[in-house]
Amino acid sequence: MIAAALLHPDVSRGVVVRFRSSGVDIEILDNLEHAENVSAALIFGGDGTVHRHLPALHKLNIPVLVVPTGSGNDFAKALRIRSMETAVRAWQQFCDAEKSSYERNVRDIDLGVIRANGQEKLFCCVAGIGMDAEANARANRMPDWLKGRGGYVLAALQSLIAFKAAEMKITAEGREVQRSAFFIAIGNARSYGGGMKVTPQAALDDGLLDICIVSKMNKLKLLCWVPTIFFGKHLRLKEVEYFQTTQLRIDAQRRLDVYADGECVGQTPVEIGLIRQGLRVIVPAGAL
Repeated sequence: MIAAALLHPDVSRGVVVRFRSSGVDIEILDNLEHAENVSAALIFGGDGTVHRHLPALHKLNIPVLVVPTGSGNDFAKALRIRSMETAVRAWQQFCDAEKSSYERNVRDIDLGVIRANGQEKLFCCVAGIGMDAEANARANRMPDWLKGRGGYVLAALQSLIAFKAAEMKITAEGREVQRSAFFIAIGNARSYGGGMKVTPQAALDDGLLDICIVSKMNKLKLLCWVPTIFFGKHLRLKEVEYFQTTQLRIDAQRRLDVYADGECVGQTPVEIGLIRQGLRVIVPAGAL
């Protein structure tokens, strides 16, 4: 078996050494564009690094192990991979199963797909429109050491002060919601921004997108409730609407940036749907 290792530019090539002890040939590649002979992949980075390789991973349909070496690592946490040690064990389990009749620790999960301006963009974690997209943009301009130490929360607080609520219309499977809103989050996974559980009921393999709409409210009230997002308790707010769907369309009175997995993917209007079992992931035994 040959595996590809895909590294964030700031990650040392030396991290691959621990995974080579499995006896599998691992090649460090820039991308998967010409990787027809590769049977599996390892991604060393955060959500943004995973996001950039999703089209190729989906196309090749090969198992991927996410090694949490980014600033947020929300997708890795959703797969119950919280440390390098957990990733090494999951990789060893996968390699051992390849050589025996043991059950492989590979699961098929859903992917979100965003259609805007004639293009399709895949995402694995959470997409956001409005104040949280602006917070993403601010956080992306921060140094990595700050992003990994509460930088997203700081960016969210800065965006809360500057952002003006926007009129948005959400159409989803016969449901139409029109609100003056601070933001809309669309979750395939539960959290973003380093653990903020904005869509706390989301599951990676349930065939549904979780929608969280935060309508306009007093900013001081929202400021007081921001910390509760880390626990998913913001759903108690009467200004928060939460539901699940398989597809939706979002229009806004003014053009708003759309971010997914921490990366800018376009502007409104957008249509968002699901690709069932669109990604094969290597997980710790018993996860998902």
